[in-house]
Amino acid sequence: MISYLFSNPLLFVIYLSSLLVAITIHEFSHAWVADYLGDPTPRLQGRLKLNPLVHIDTMGMVFLLLLGFGWGRPVQFDPYNLKNPRRDTAWISIAGPSSNFILAIILALLLKLFIILQLNFLTIIGSLIFVPVIRMNIMLGVFNLLPIHPMDGFKIVEGILPEKKVHEWQGLQRWGMFFLLLLIIPVGGSSMLDGILTPAINFLFNFLVPGGII
Repeated sequence: MISYLFSNPLLFVIYLSSLLVAITIHEFSHAWVADYLGDPTPRLQGRLKLNPLVHIDTMGMVFLLLLGFGWGRPVQFDPYNLKNPRRDTAWISIAGPSSNFILAIILALLLKLFIILQLNFLTIIGSLIFVPVIRMNIMLGVFNLLPIHPMDGFKIVEGILPEKKVHEWQGLQRWGMFFLLLLIIPVGGSSMLDGILTPAINFLFNFLVPGGII
């Protein structure tokens, strides 16, 4: 992404804005669901805001811009404030990716509406602004569903496993970063993560975005 800063500054601003939107809605949704389920920690830490500044991790953003892999500022919550800690943690975890997919669907429907109503100016603006936001939200949503710690998918799986399997699953937590690095490190020009996520991202994107827009 950083290469666009010099070759196409406008495109860089659009992609950066799309990234900020995706991260903000993702982390805000974690915070909102945690608060809704009875834990005031995110509210007390000022995370119940749609302000990118409270959800951005500086180092994570630098990694995203330079390497295409990074992170937002994780939402902290206290499971002891939850009625059913394991189940509610799963709900908090799934809220982030779900919000990304919901936003992508809403923008895609708006874009299709512009086309159906032949609102050409709005279609042009929508294709310029909405399409990158849609793609970025799909990417973030799919990536976070990986069942590897510290991704949201790990806690989601933990929340739906039978009680007797939970301890075994939790034992995999310490290997999470090792698994992620193994997936991210490029081999022969591409990483295993690309091979796993790209087909799913492209399928969802092509399903949502009208043909001929891009």
